[in-house]
Amino acid sequence: MSKVRNISHAVSEFILLGFPCHWEIEIFLFSIFFITYILTLLGNMAVRWDRRLRTPMYILLANFSFLEICYVNSDVPNMLANFFSQTKTISFARCLLQLYFFFSLGTTECLFLSIMAYDCFLAICHPLHYPTIMTSKFCSRLVIFCWVYGFLWFLIPVILVTQLPFCGPNVIDDFLCDLGPLLALASACVPIPGTVLICGTMSSLLIFATFFYITGSYTLVLRVVMQVPSVAGRKKAFSTCSSHLAVVFLFYSSVMMTYVSPGSGQAEGMQKFTTLFYSVFTPFFSPIIYSLRNKEMKDALKKYIEIQ
Repeated sequence: MSKVRNISHAVSEFILLGFPCHWEIEIFLFSIFFITYILTLLGNMAVRWDRRLRTPMYILLANFSFLEICYVNSDVPNMLANFFSQTKTISFARCLLQLYFFFSLGTTECLFLSIMAYDCFLAICHPLHYPTIMTSKFCSRLVIFCWVYGFLWFLIPVILVTQLPFCGPNVIDDFLCDLGPLLALASACVPIPGTVLICGTMSSLLIFATFFYITGSYTLVLRVVMQVPSVAGRKKAFSTCSSHLAVVFLFYSSVMMTYVSPGSGQAEGMQKFTTLFYSVFTPFFSPIIYSLRNKEMKDALKKYIEIQ
C-alpha cells in the first residue's frame, strides 16, 4: 500500500496536448474558439441580464444560462491559453480541480435539462394545474436541488482518481483533464478495473437515467400535442418542445459517445472532438436554438445589445 502511495505522487503535472498542428492552423483554431467563447458568454448573459422574466420557465432558463457560462469557463480559458504555451502543462492539483468542476457542471446540466423537460410536461399536459404546482418557491427548490446534487454526484469518482497510481506517463491527448485519459494513464501503471467500473457505472447511470426521463416526458408531451385540434396550437407547442429537444440531442449525443465507457480506449481519437462539441459548441448554440427563439428572450437580447 505504501508503494502505491509513493507511486501516486510520482506525477506532479500533466501535459495537455490540445490541438497539435502547424502554427497557422493553431492561430485559426484559436480565433474560432475565442470568437465562439465570447459569443457564448454574450448570448447566455443576455438571458441572465433581463430580470423581468420571472416565470418558472425563465427562472430555469436564467440558471441554465448561468450554468453554461460556468461550463465554458471551466475549460475554454485554459484551452485558449495553451495555444500560446510552450510547455502546455497543468499541475496535478489544478487538473483534478478542473476535472471536478467540469464534471460537476456537466452533471448539473443533465439535471437542469431534466427539470426543464418536467416544466414543459406540466405546462402542456397539465396546464390547469401548472400554476399551483410550478410555483416560484417550488421552482427555486428544483434549482437548488440541481446545483447541490450536481456537485455532490461526482465527488466519489474524483476521490477515486486522487488515489490512482500515476507512475510516470503524464501526456494527455486532450485539451482538458478528462476522465477517460486520466484513467488510461493510471491503468498504464497498474490494473484499475474497480475504479473504471465505478466511474463508468456512475456516468452511465446519470446519463441514461436523465436521458430516459427526458425522452419519456417528451413522449407524453408529443402525445398531447398531436391531440390538439388547432394547427396553430400544435405548431406553437411543438416549437417550444423542438427547441429543448435540439439542445438535448446536441448534448447527449456527444456525451454518450464519450462517457458511457470511460477509460475503455475506444475511439480515442474521437473523444477530443466529442468533448469539444458538447463542452464548447453546445453552450454556444443553446441560447440560439432554445432561449432566443422566444419573443421575450429576443427582446431581452436587443435591449442588452443597445445598452452595450
